[in-house]
Amino acid sequence: MAKTLIIVESPAKAKSISKFLGKHYVVKASMGHVRDLPKSEFGVDVENGFRPRYITIRGKGETIRELREASRKVERVLLALDPDREGEAIAWHLQHLLDLDGEYPCRIEFNEVTKPAVRQAVANPRPIDLNRVNAQQARRILDRLVGYNLSPLLWRKVKKGLSAGRVQSVAVRLICEREEEIRNFVPEEYWTLAAHFLKEGVSFAARLVRRNGDKIEIRTGAEMEAVLRELEGAVYVVREVSRRERLRQPAPPFTTSTLQQEGLRKLNFSTRKTMLVAQQLYEGLDLGPEGRVGLVTYIRTDSTRVSAAALEEARAYIGKRFGPAYVPPQPRQWQGRGRIQDAHEAIRPTSVWREPEAVKEYLTEDQYRLYELIWRRFVASQMSPVVLDVTRADIGGGRYLFRATGSVVRFPGFMEVYTEGRDDGEFCQPTDAGNRRAFRGQISPSDEGAAEEGEQEMLLPPLAEGEVLSLERLEPKQHFTQPPPRYTEATLVKVLEERGVGRPSTYAPTIETILKRGYVVRRGKYLHPSELAFVVVDLLKRYFPDVINVEFTAAMEEKLDRIEEGEADWVEVLREFYGPFRQVLARAEQEILPQEVAPEKSEETCPYCGQQLIVKTGRYGPFLACPRYPACQYSRGSPQAETGAHCPRCGRALVMRRTKRGRKFYGCTGYPACDFVTWDRPVPEPCPRCGGLMVEKGPRRVCSARECGYQEGPGQGTGEGRG
Repeated sequence: MAKTLIIVESPAKAKSISKFLGKHYVVKASMGHVRDLPKSEFGVDVENGFRPRYITIRGKGETIRELREASRKVERVLLALDPDREGEAIAWHLQHLLDLDGEYPCRIEFNEVTKPAVRQAVANPRPIDLNRVNAQQARRILDRLVGYNLSPLLWRKVKKGLSAGRVQSVAVRLICEREEEIRNFVPEEYWTLAAHFLKEGVSFAARLVRRNGDKIEIRTGAEMEAVLRELEGAVYVVREVSRRERLRQPAPPFTTSTLQQEGLRKLNFSTRKTMLVAQQLYEGLDLGPEGRVGLVTYIRTDSTRVSAAALEEARAYIGKRFGPAYVPPQPRQWQGRGRIQDAHEAIRPTSVWREPEAVKEYLTEDQYRLYELIWRRFVASQMSPVVLDVTRADIGGGRYLFRATGSVVRFPGFMEVYTEGRDDGEFCQPTDAGNRRAFRGQISPSDEGAAEEGEQEMLLPPLAEGEVLSLERLEPKQHFTQPPPRYTEATLVKVLEERGVGRPSTYAPTIETILKRGYVVRRGKYLHPSELAFVVVDLLKRYFPDVINVEFTAAMEEKLDRIEEGEADWVEVLREFYGPFRQVLARAEQEILPQEVAPEKSEETCPYCGQQLIVKTGRYGPFLACPRYPACQYSRGSPQAETGAHCPRCGRALVMRRTKRGRKFYGCTGYPACDFVTWDRPVPEPCPRCGGLMVEKGPRRVCSARECGYQEGPGQGTGEGRG
């Protein structure tokens, strides 16, 4: 008879752990949470210390009976739920349901599903951490206080089916405010001037940066004409040449947030898909002769810390695979920002010796691509920096100064394995009028000696001070400042993390919720707010400024962290919030009048009657419909399905649709007049060879015109030697 029962969340995790333990252990799954607040009622007694009323989750009765029966047949029960607040809360509920002694050391946790980690955890059980439980309980009740009071208010005053929450409402506010910035943006004109020189058959460019020693700003064409007149007949002399070494450091290993961001940038995975696939890698997969094992460490973490054993393993691998020069003198560790749950490690492979290619045959394509991304990021994080030889030449022409910068990679370092991705249109604050919209270039902001004003990366010929150069031409260019780009899932997650809103486990469900409720529409990869979002955000800003305030929400996260650390009382934290909140809620109920939300119009017309289609929201999210319903009953899929690509036959937009069996395909919005369809997801960028439609086939992008044959990849986005 088994002596120990171990309970985990999922059958996959249970199957993996069973392989590591002997016949005296039985492993069962709770299938996630077993108790929760009731959905049909408030479930919190605010007059008596915010006492929650927990009930068994519907459908979990049989699971609980099986666990109770199994617990009676063993000598001890160990609760091996995830190593975070959520896991601690599930363990606490199981402790009550199984009548386990509150002081009994029944809780075990491990950061990776591997034999050594599981065996070590089994040998070191501890009592349940009530501070963690209270922190999770406070979060759950706080969300119930907000959601079950604000959501009905929105139903009565705006529209049925809406929801509000601490994190989701802040996320919608950020998206709406970015849209307002874009709408209100007024472009400003500015000009740049490049001088092209020729030496020994090598052409290179230098950018105008100064006049009389001061930074120059050229705002109009007339000002540029004046500069060009002054430069007529000028002699261009090399005034100064400087050479220096620049180091480019690798990015730290992944946290939940950075994994979600890079998953979108390089793999085109949504945050939800990234976490789904990462969970599979964490819980364990069958690797043939090696058996079932977890490939990566725990995936919900905001820490970049790495264990000493993992650091030494990585350094040994790098030294053997790439040579001693690629191993830095000391293991590299990163400092976390603010309060982080540093008991967790960063997301990393459980063994760096388990190379992606060695396990590829046992993984699905998505599993392989994400594992390779995690593996490369971790290995690169422990490699030597890239060493660049940078040459800068200042070239004088009268009272004007031009600057040319060239760089050569002397030592590739971590770029042999991985380089961090960048978001398209990643916005930086301007540093001067000549560079009002700066995109992050090849030199990372964390590099030693960041690129200075006016620098351009290129190869330069040998130059000497006092040398007179031959001018090929002057190239003036007119520019206009650009608004900040709309958020993608990646950049929204990034800003939420930077501003302390939410925690690693909340980002993916938050984005899914605001999309499902119709607050936000995904067009291509960008998030667009609906008119409904503006109405709701304006109401919440007017009456509930704290709930939708970024700083307030971040401060509440800090209080939850203090509860976990035993520095704050969870009931008092809830009382401080709920008193003022209830007063404002009563006032809002009296003052807010029913709101009219004008239907959001799309750019498409009804193929049956020619009316402009509007965006509606149903039980499965937003969809397009004819405004003449029920006279005209035309409707079609979600506007979130827009791809940004255009039909190769008629030029109309291509959107994602589903067959009756739910399979995705992509079709022309001109249907039935145009019946073009494809199973492969189209991309907005046309084929650079023939101008035809490009589509995604796994990690590759290929031209849909068979006679063209153009393709990009394979391996695109894996990080192998790419930015």
